[in-house]
Amino acid sequence: MPLVSETDYGTPPSCNGTQVSLVIDGRAVMVPEGTSIMRAAVEAGIQVPKLCATDSVEAFGSCRLCLVEIAGRAGTPASCTTPVASGMVVSTQTERLKKIRRGVMELYISDHPLDCLTCAANGDCELQDMAGAVGLRNVRYGYEGENHTKQAKDESNPYFTFDPSKCIVCSRCVRACEEVQGTFALTIQGRGFESKVSPGTALDDFLSSECVSCGACVQACPTATLSEKSLIEIGQPEHSVVTTCAYCGVGCSFKAEMRGEELVRMVPWKDGKANRGHSCVKGRFAWGYTHHRDRILQPMIRESIDQPWREVSWDEAIGRVASEFRRLQGKHGRLAIGGITSSRCTNEETYVMQKLIRGGFGNNNVDTCARVCHSPTGFGLAQAFGTSAGTQDFDSIEQSDVIVVIGANPTDAHPVFASRMKKRLRQGARLIVIDPRRIDLVRMPHVEADHHLPLRPGTNTAVMNALAHTIVTEGLVNERFVREFCDRDAFEDWAAFVSEPRNSPEAVGPMAGVDPETIRGAARLYATGGNAAIYYGLGVTEHSQGTTTVMAIANLAMATGNLGRPGVGVNPLRGQNNVQGACDMGSFPHEFTGYRHVSDDAVRGTFETMWGRPLDPEPGLRIPNMFDAAIEGSFKGLYVQGEDILQSDPDTGHVARALASMECVVVQDLFLNETATYAHVFLPGSTFLEKDGTFTNAERRINRVRRVMTPKAGMADWEITIAIGRAMGFEMPYGHPSEIMDEIARLTPSFAGVSYGLLDRVGSIQWPCNEKAPLGTPVMHVGGFVRGKGNFLITEYVATDERTGPRFPLLLTTGRILSQYNVGAQTRRTGNVVWHDHDLLEIHPHDAEQRGVRDGDWVRLDSRAGSTSLRAHITDRVAPGVVYTTFHHPDTQANVVTTDISDWATNCPEYKVTAVQVSPSNGPGDWQKDYAERARRSRRIAAE
Repeated sequence: MPLVSETDYGTPPSCNGTQVSLVIDGRAVMVPEGTSIMRAAVEAGIQVPKLCATDSVEAFGSCRLCLVEIAGRAGTPASCTTPVASGMVVSTQTERLKKIRRGVMELYISDHPLDCLTCAANGDCELQDMAGAVGLRNVRYGYEGENHTKQAKDESNPYFTFDPSKCIVCSRCVRACEEVQGTFALTIQGRGFESKVSPGTALDDFLSSECVSCGACVQACPTATLSEKSLIEIGQPEHSVVTTCAYCGVGCSFKAEMRGEELVRMVPWKDGKANRGHSCVKGRFAWGYTHHRDRILQPMIRESIDQPWREVSWDEAIGRVASEFRRLQGKHGRLAIGGITSSRCTNEETYVMQKLIRGGFGNNNVDTCARVCHSPTGFGLAQAFGTSAGTQDFDSIEQSDVIVVIGANPTDAHPVFASRMKKRLRQGARLIVIDPRRIDLVRMPHVEADHHLPLRPGTNTAVMNALAHTIVTEGLVNERFVREFCDRDAFEDWAAFVSEPRNSPEAVGPMAGVDPETIRGAARLYATGGNAAIYYGLGVTEHSQGTTTVMAIANLAMATGNLGRPGVGVNPLRGQNNVQGACDMGSFPHEFTGYRHVSDDAVRGTFETMWGRPLDPEPGLRIPNMFDAAIEGSFKGLYVQGEDILQSDPDTGHVARALASMECVVVQDLFLNETATYAHVFLPGSTFLEKDGTFTNAERRINRVRRVMTPKAGMADWEITIAIGRAMGFEMPYGHPSEIMDEIARLTPSFAGVSYGLLDRVGSIQWPCNEKAPLGTPVMHVGGFVRGKGNFLITEYVATDERTGPRFPLLLTTGRILSQYNVGAQTRRTGNVVWHDHDLLEIHPHDAEQRGVRDGDWVRLDSRAGSTSLRAHITDRVAPGVVYTTFHHPDTQANVVTTDISDWATNCPEYKVTAVQVSPSNGPGDWQKDYAERARRSRRIAAE
């Protein structure tokens, strides 16, 4: 792995193609017009001293170190803010400049503590570096005068310290918070020696402020004012490895900075094409779960789920899995077992998992957690466009004029991309938010939605049809695009359908709880506002009409011509790090890799030839079918890799009954999760830091995952699956994950050009990557659709079967919060718990008053499926009649109350619409008390 060099050298230019020639320190330089002198100097190999400049924020010119002299001009301008000009002659090193710089540095050092030898940034401090660069050896000014070296340190944040005594008030942290993150949490207070960085205007510490702990300020700080606590405790790293974050679907690239096999810190990689050097609190800081005491590092087995676990060797555990699965198939038939792949694992691990099930188990009983999140995306977009993925890269948003966010909360679930979105909105892009809640994007500093459609949960399809009605009936269709790229007959049928009065905003608005004029205004803006992009999340897919709404979104994009170029598109925001990859790798029971049906004889034949096994042409069981078959008695064994299905799948009681009905449940994970309560074999998994492979993010970007430490349990996840296959007589003789990717490329047309060599050379690529696109495809459907002509689909609105009534008068919808991730297995074992240590139920003041509920009270949440108890948070973020909660904590288990209603096409559960009642409670319910006891036992097992 080559070392990566990163250099800060001022704001990049806004190039118009014109080149400018100048001379810097006697060297002829040619750079684009608009380039700063500092950047031009770096391009010529000349380093100009600086402190306030960094290429992550706009040039500021406050430190007065980067001064230069320009022939024919008076004064000494700052090189970071002065643009080049044709014929300019610049000097960066003169006696006059040296004297000025030394004087400036003396002032900085005189107001700085004398602890350089013990400072956490020793060896990695720009202030020290610049003192040396300008030749400063002595400071004439005393330290007994007016300065700020005695200010108290703020250690409230769990991950970094703020030591104002070391602050040089360069404003880099403030500007990073504003320009990179877009939170505006930091400010400069006071004047002169009283100047200081403050987290907010009236708050005393970072933890209590609006700071989201993204780390942008820490990364920007040129001194040890802002320092990671891990750096203070461990010391400076001695080597680094570039890898990919294993949290959400943004797929941020990081440098894992190490001392031996000890991780010191995760630093966002500036060359990462998904994150461009930015990060969020989870990717940057929440990696402590890797070495948490709760991790299980030894395989365990037990005869029945009411017995204690017994630690065994890997050989015994693998042997038990193989013998049990063979026994079950011998007794109950080939179809009696199956497996569930993980969207947290790599592409390569997912591929060998589905290969084991198809080739080793001899059936297609394989499914993935994408079933319960984005399966409607795959099916819906494939029907409309011919591909099962988003259309754009993340960079595309920089050219968007109108941004539509529907059923997604990017600031909490995809914060790094949300920062890029907010930046584009501050530059003037218009915003439409379609969501039952008033998410942060509706109203933030310097960002406010033009239209917020707070639709009633379950009415997505109806509102999409009303938007389409406006576009068609008001003559806003892009006729040229439709005529050239779409199926005309399908368009005519669709246009006639959406034009019907029942799809008008006036008909839909009252039913959906949205003002008809707001619907019309949003439709007009989307159709006429320039480049318009749609970004959507689980608030679209996790419905009984999830697939229908995805199709409706595709219809809108085609009707307005918002496809096939930067700045537009249909863009699903994937929840987990490798949801896209898990789908690509053939995790669905009816599809091989690349979304090709198992019944296709030619496709199946290529896999049979490669794998040396006959393969079943019949689709296997989906996850809900597995549960039903288990309760009925025909499905007896399950291999679950990296998913806590008992906590994450709907109708928890039904899942529990299914797991209890099986004779062999194998769980492969980092911790004893809720599903392991019903497991007979536990196989300890590995974190992303302990393996090689690739992840594919929401923009179809294939990123390398690189091992930075030895697997703590002795085996990476792909090695465990291969060992099970070998024990069952199905050899998969790979020596390294790169060999698995080579096989994927041979079998999968969209991955035909992918290899580790290419990824190491160019950083990352977006599929399809093949002969036609050897370096990948950032924007899909340029000049036409994969399927030929774009297919408009009739999207009839069918109300969900989940209805409110006297017994259950409220609608529950669910989502995520910034500091936590999914079921919380990782983030609950980090410092992130200080921000969100339990799930809350958001309830409107009117609904709370009717029930006698006060803010912070325990309430009971009941549905037709079950009940749970949690604390109430009274807020007008939700409308009357709607309540909202997160699903991060197992002691709440929101899915105890969600039902088994699912999408008509894909069985994606309807998590977002559950009829409930809320009533005062005295505290946790009985099952929650039982859980607390089980959790204590699990912690004791881990500790022992």
